[in-house]
Amino acid sequence: MIVPFEKLSPEVLESLIEEFVTREGTDSGYARGSLEQNVARIRGQLESKCAHIVYDEETETCNIVSADFLKGKP
Repeated sequence: MIVPFEKLSPEVLESLIEEFVTREGTDSGYARGSLEQNVARIRGQLESKCAHIVYDEETETCNIVSADFLKGKP
């Protein structure tokens, strides 16, 4: 299920993005900049609809994925 980022409180959105860009064991592609730069980059992608927050009801987890991923493109 896609969760519109606008529906989240600013604090929850910030925490979610920070957790995503600092997640260990995954290659989020955001290790090059500072935490602030990476958070701003993801926020921009959410605002431009290039990325979306998705919630998996089965695992009760959230993730941020590219719009292309949701469309089934590599």
